[in-house]
Amino acid sequence: MTAVAEVTDTEAAPAALTEEYENVPVPQSARRSLASVSAVWIGFPMILTCAVFGGLVVYSLGFWKGMLAIALGNAALMAYVGSLSYLAGKTGKNFALTAMETFGKKGYVIPSGFLATIVIGWFAFQTGLTGAILADTMQWSERWTTFAAGIGYVAITLLGIRALSVIGVIAAPLFIVLGATAIVLALRDSSLSDAVNYSGGAGLTAMSMGAAVTLVIACFIDSGTMTSDFTRWSRNGKQGFLAAFSAFPIANGIALFVGGLIVALGAATNPGTNGGNFLGTLIDQGGLLVPLAVVFVFVNLGSVCAHCLYNGAVGWGQLSGNKMRPLTLVLGAVGVALAVAGIWSHFEQWLNLLGVIVPPIGIVIILDQLVLPRFWGSTRPEASLRWPPFAAWAVGSAAALTSHEYAPWLSDALVGMIVGAVAFVGFSYVIRTRTMEVVK
Repeated sequence: MTAVAEVTDTEAAPAALTEEYENVPVPQSARRSLASVSAVWIGFPMILTCAVFGGLVVYSLGFWKGMLAIALGNAALMAYVGSLSYLAGKTGKNFALTAMETFGKKGYVIPSGFLATIVIGWFAFQTGLTGAILADTMQWSERWTTFAAGIGYVAITLLGIRALSVIGVIAAPLFIVLGATAIVLALRDSSLSDAVNYSGGAGLTAMSMGAAVTLVIACFIDSGTMTSDFTRWSRNGKQGFLAAFSAFPIANGIALFVGGLIVALGAATNPGTNGGNFLGTLIDQGGLLVPLAVVFVFVNLGSVCAHCLYNGAVGWGQLSGNKMRPLTLVLGAVGVALAVAGIWSHFEQWLNLLGVIVPPIGIVIILDQLVLPRFWGSTRPEASLRWPPFAAWAVGSAAALTSHEYAPWLSDALVGMIVGAVAFVGFSYVIRTRTMEVVK
């Protein structure tokens, strides 16, 4: 069965058509096929924003070093998001319910509320980017375009998980077709030999290899950490992992590669700022490519916006005890307002925040629920608030921030993951040792 067929299948339980299971695990009767869940994820990172970032990486490092940074970042995301997705498919729990296991029945509110809020910032960023891109390429009103796009993205999210499958099925092939078209057009004035020999153009302002890897990771570390909101619909842990694999490295890698290649071919306009944005290459050709490019922007960025808003609404649904759809309207209104206000201009600070603070959260959950139980058994005590996960999160984030300030050649995100992991294992060992001594 194809992803499209799965999306339109009405043989599933009626509850699966309307119920989003914000507060309970998804029952097996409502789980979806691998094709359907993969369709949710594959259309998410294959977006113009990632092409922009791929171009920025190659502009800084040159073609081959840029591709290495893209590969390393995707490998980290694959392991990180894939592990969390395996856990989600195994349990059927969304991120908030998963975080409750690790951080405590009350403590989970902090990481869950934090991530459910920052993805609304990402929704606002991408909505504002829609208006900014079309204002730059089509001379449309940036604010009115942003407002109209935001309303449309909220409407898509209201349809729930099925709509995310549908838009993914549309967005991914459209990106491949138009990205390939832009590359073919760029090859008129350049060659693949020129591209692979491209040494970069950033000069003294170039980012380091570590910073480039962090940029790749930071693009999806927030929703990647909240992957459970999507992959909880998988029928088992293996399918949850495979659904995430379709995004990292496949979909995300394609988007970053296309953007990097556009820059290396010399087809990007102002690559130091716009990276691998290939929209101008399409629009400059005129004809049918102009309306196709406009549709592409709305569908492509609409995919990531709907996913982020869904993450936020499901997360706050668990936190507040409310349903996803009313929260979609409230959070969507906030996000659209932020987008119209110009949050787009602060994307660099936003990515720095994500790369420093978010990675240790997922690492702690992976260790606590997937890794340590294999060696120590089930030793997690029920509690309102468990301090080892919070302490490890703080230590990992502090290390990432220190790296950002004093060791810019390192990857902040990877430093946060590694230090956070070591800290959590150490704290957990201390607790386990003390518990065993008390039992004796």
